[in-house]
Amino acid sequence: QVQLVEPGGKLVQAGGSLRLSCVVSGDIFSNYAMGWFRQAPGKEREFVAAVAWGGGRRYYADSVEERFFISRDNGKNTAYLTIDILRPEDTAVYYCNADLTHVPSKTDPGQYWGPGTQVTVSS
Repeated sequence: QVQLVEPGGKLVQAGGSLRLSCVVSGDIFSNYAMGWFRQAPGKEREFVAAVAWGGGRRYYADSVEERFFISRDNGKNTAYLTIDILRPEDTAVYYCNADLTHVPSKTDPGQYWGPGTQVTVSS
């Protein structure tokens, strides 16, 4: 059974940068398309970004600005989400997401989820 883990919650200051990691185990990482979602306090979980199996195709939510960048390292079984110029409104629980057969999207999340990691941005 594939497992996804997003190690380490983060408390960061506004204006800084952050790279989240998602470590995948239990199966061949390159078989999975990967995505990131987030859920802010009092809001629904929302799609942030996704990357295809080989890493060549990336997708972002319409609401996500160029501050976000998704990537993956198939040699390290890890997907990443880099966020630049952090804002207090980026405060949320960030979830890693994966699927064997399709790239996760707003309307069709992947089948597998990590437990989430808290990101708090202080002003």
